[in-house]
Amino acid sequence: MASLLSLSLPKPTSNIIKATTSTTTTALPDTLNEKFSKKGIKFSENDNKIPVVELKVRNGSSIRLQIPDAHVTSYKPKVYWKDDGFEEVLYTVNGAKARGGIGLVLNEVSDSAPKGTSLLSNSEWTVNDVDSDAIDAFQVELSSSSGTLDITYVVTLYPVSLATAVIVKNKGTKDVTLTNAILSHFKFKTRKGAAIQGLRSCSYSSHPPLSSPFELLSPAEAMKADSSTDWFSFGSEPEEKPGVWTKQDVPFTILKNKLSRVYAAPPQERLKAFYNTPPSKYEIIDQGRELFFRVIRMGFEDIHVSSPGSFSEKYGEEYFACTGPASILAPVVIKPGEEWRGAQVIEHDNL
Repeated sequence: MASLLSLSLPKPTSNIIKATTSTTTTALPDTLNEKFSKKGIKFSENDNKIPVVELKVRNGSSIRLQIPDAHVTSYKPKVYWKDDGFEEVLYTVNGAKARGGIGLVLNEVSDSAPKGTSLLSNSEWTVNDVDSDAIDAFQVELSSSSGTLDITYVVTLYPVSLATAVIVKNKGTKDVTLTNAILSHFKFKTRKGAAIQGLRSCSYSSHPPLSSPFELLSPAEAMKADSSTDWFSFGSEPEEKPGVWTKQDVPFTILKNKLSRVYAAPPQERLKAFYNTPPSKYEIIDQGRELFFRVIRMGFEDIHVSSPGSFSEKYGEEYFACTGPASILAPVVIKPGEEWRGAQVIEHDNL
């Protein structure tokens, strides 16, 4: 795990504490605090009585992670050198079931489920261990299982970055084929100021996002036309039909209008011995707050980008966009006894 994160992955403990949403978890935060708590790591329950863990490093940057569904619902990094210089990066709609935020997506692709069946919809995540590097980095390791797969999810907070990493091991006797992603819903002050930099010269095609328990827009909603779309803004152009590939020739991907894309090597390019792949990093730009955040992908083949356009209005005045590393067009095949690893890092230079 050291190849993904500077902190080593804690070894699973034999005394695993389960985190579920049943009534038997009333004392769970106290139990977890007794076993794992240290300065900067706190277990509690949110307003819906769901067990959560909060991490906070020395400069005040913090995250909140729901344990039962491994859902990161808040990331507030310190972005200015002043006491109140913290900004919420993620767009999360709270309720009985929180949506948005950062969600892990693992869908099995098979003859019986060609569109993908979520492996996490009924998963029961557990806290294996926590780790720390003094007070400048904190890490939580969660684990779950689905069929023949053992899944480990590691969330690490640093002063200027947040890393989410997944390890999937196949304990069965047959190959398992997955489409997967780590999708982040970024918050923007306004629609006009939402953009991505770093995808120029990349090939892309209109494509729905992977179905996820955390989605704000379903795959069908993401592909539905927006009648209020204004294509007469810099960097915007009408979306082509799915299956039609385009190479981006502008420096900025404008997120003001509705779009849903996969940035990847086109299928015909993948047949060549050598072909261009999407960049390993790109930047989220929020002009309204004069902030930017760099997204780094590891282990994933593609990049998903979608913006809701006027569809965001049903969630409030603030705007959001969904993006992250994914393996959509080229599913991951995990052979018996083998494992696959992928990660996303969100970092910034706003200090």
